[in-house]
Amino acid sequence: MSEVSTESSDQISNESHKVKENGEAADVTTEADSKIPNDEFNYLKRNEFTSEIFKIEVRNLGYFGIGEFKKLLRAKLNLNMTKIKSPLRKEFAFVCFRSQEDQQRAIETLNGYKWKGKVLQAALAKASADPLQKRRNEDAQKEQGKSKRQRTSADAICPYATIPYEDQLQKKSTEMQELLKKFINKLRNINQDAKKELNNFKFEGVKGSPQINGYRNKNEFTVGKNAEGEIVVGFRLGSYANGSVEVSEIQDLPHIPDAAKWAAQSFQQFVRNSKFLPFNPEDNSGHIRQLMVRTSAHSGEIMLVAGIYSSNLTDSELTDLKSKLKEYYETFTDKERGFKCTSLYYQDVKHRAAGQLVSPVEHLYGSTHNTDNIHHLAFKISPLAFFQINTHGAEVLYDKAIELAAPQPHSTVLDICCGIGTIALAFAKHCKQVLGVEIIPEAIKDAESNATANKIENCKFFAGNADDYIQSMVREVVYGNAPGAPLDLIAVVDPPRAGLHNRSIAAIRAATAIKRLVYVSCNPLHAQRNWIELGRPESKQYKGNPFFPKTAIAVDMFPHTTHTELVILFERAAQPEVPEKPKEATSTESVDVSELESKSEEKGAFETTEI
Repeated sequence: MSEVSTESSDQISNESHKVKENGEAADVTTEADSKIPNDEFNYLKRNEFTSEIFKIEVRNLGYFGIGEFKKLLRAKLNLNMTKIKSPLRKEFAFVCFRSQEDQQRAIETLNGYKWKGKVLQAALAKASADPLQKRRNEDAQKEQGKSKRQRTSADAICPYATIPYEDQLQKKSTEMQELLKKFINKLRNINQDAKKELNNFKFEGVKGSPQINGYRNKNEFTVGKNAEGEIVVGFRLGSYANGSVEVSEIQDLPHIPDAAKWAAQSFQQFVRNSKFLPFNPEDNSGHIRQLMVRTSAHSGEIMLVAGIYSSNLTDSELTDLKSKLKEYYETFTDKERGFKCTSLYYQDVKHRAAGQLVSPVEHLYGSTHNTDNIHHLAFKISPLAFFQINTHGAEVLYDKAIELAAPQPHSTVLDICCGIGTIALAFAKHCKQVLGVEIIPEAIKDAESNATANKIENCKFFAGNADDYIQSMVREVVYGNAPGAPLDLIAVVDPPRAGLHNRSIAAIRAATAIKRLVYVSCNPLHAQRNWIELGRPESKQYKGNPFFPKTAIAVDMFPHTTHTELVILFERAAQPEVPEKPKEATSTESVDVSELESKSEEKGAFETTEI
């Protein structure tokens, strides 16, 4: 169970799987200060909401599903909860609320309530300690009198940078082989019918990136402080949950292009000269939190998205900050290297409201999009759109996805989580049509615009949840197919780092017309949950025959780092043939025993036939 306790640290901890983090390092403490333990519960005194204050513990739950428990609390008992924290053992859970009144009503309602044959017990729960302060106190005790090596951004972000590139590929190939071996063994244990299919599974190794250095076209930098207390725009050296808020400069990192390094330096200069302070995640003070930079080697464009924590600003102060940002970048140019901000956005980065997927952006200056090319296709990229961060590597990735999917002129491709349409448009010339779905409406507008700009007419895009649209897209294809015409339906999935929701997997399983699926994953460790769900035996939750992995190939989209992109081809298991039953012999009808025996040998249904 997570130890993260505050709303702000929850958010930062959930993003800790990313290489970069948002937030500010604390001021360097003096030697005298370091002897005084930091209060691990100071965050409870902040003048802002944290659900840890109004938390209860519910016991005697037995086995339960989080979804079922949420439904009980919200729909049936009408309890105004904010979140549930549950350990893996699932015998008890912590439930958080927004007020003492809601907390007390929940205790009175749940204590003694009968659910699933159990009598529940509810009581007040203690708030969790702030993970940052807890780690600092632990480290202070362990490291007294010891000198500690200073961690650098290269250590945290590019741990493979000192290894020759061929050795990096070999290392990643070995890691992927081990990961796939564990997945295959687990699937064998879960689905006995998969054993024979999995004997033919192939891993084709790791394909290298055509560009090894300066390949990242998108970077998210944190505004914080380094070990000396200087304001820095760079990368966090660790996560808040692991006790780190220090930020390090990025000028020596090999995977970041010069244009992005210039952007970080120029923004760093702006913050250092500004009256507005860097955001501090320890007490949620300050204003300037992060900087997202999108660059295009194709067009030379540089888009900047300044992330501001507006909760600590008045309306007039926020207007002033936007005005100063706009004025600064309208006139700021690196004449020697030719760098200039071509697009400037403001982003309101604070606690998201319920149901809010992304923090909103506001255009301040310059063009509204960047442009880039993949496979000679031009793409307009808006600030929040997903676009592969390694443009040249994406060409290799899409080539391999098309190769594994093997589309035919009569094939239809379903692009699930299509983003701005990069995969869909790459597939379009290889098949009859592509239908794409994406939850972010702005990305769908970009996808439609990109299809029009590239004069591609066999793509259609839908905005919405994938699990809501998969079945309807399949029906459109099936009913639109001419009678007698061959039907070949292929799904391509390129989900976010956390993978697809299990409802989407269930929808794919239930759509029996889908025979092949290509799964593209930027985090194969997390994606294994989806792969197992695809291969489970048919059940009430997962209807339709399972999908078994056939071929996998990795593409090194992230040289110098530990990350690798993996593409797997899954094929749906064939419906098992039902053996024919022999007719009963009657006085007027005879049975040819030799014919039955011949059929039994062909079908393998039984060894002998008795009449």
